[in-house]
Amino acid sequence: MRIGTPLSPSATPFFCEPIGHMQVAGDYVESWQPMAMSPTALERLREIAQAITSSLGGRGIFGVELFVKGDQVWFSEVSPRPHDTGLVTLCSQRLSEFELHARAILGLPVDVALRRPCVSAVIYGGLAAKGIAFEGIEKALAVPESDLRLFGKPESFLKRRMGVAVANADNTDEARVRARQAATLVKPVKA
Repeated sequence: MRIGTPLSPSATPFFCEPIGHMQVAGDYVESWQPMAMSPTALERLREIAQAITSSLGGRGIFGVELFVKGDQVWFSEVSPRPHDTGLVTLCSQRLSEFELHARAILGLPVDVALRRPCVSAVIYGGLAAKGIAFEGIEKALAVPESDLRLFGKPESFLKRRMGVAVANADNTDEARVRARQAATLVKPVKA
């Protein structure tokens, strides 16, 4: 992910720590920050992101998706806005992707400092219904260093993303266990 605040082509961009994500059947289900990679891959990743976003121009956050294997990096796509995989920044960084986007657009100072490793796990609808409520919120929030972001969608579908559980820990493996646990405890139900 790159934060672009170019006032001129020579302006220095800001880069968030890399975010890894997992997709199942083409759908985002989990993201984590930081994403471990070699220094060579990280340097190449930033070079590619810089080239693409500089060519596009503009201000704000750019979600630059790349594939990384060892030291090799390939471009996939770019989103010139906050992105679902960046929801992990709600608890991983001092400023979330939404705050960073607004600040960059307005020309205000940005801070991309990582606070603590974090994982974001999707909460699925699990049922097709209008007018839903959620069960298990208290249990999910009892998971250490976890929090929830429920999207307020009025209708649930089996695989619709209804929210995310986010969790911090000393490392991404431990955060992953916490986020998954919290996400599975929240169940959308017919109100």
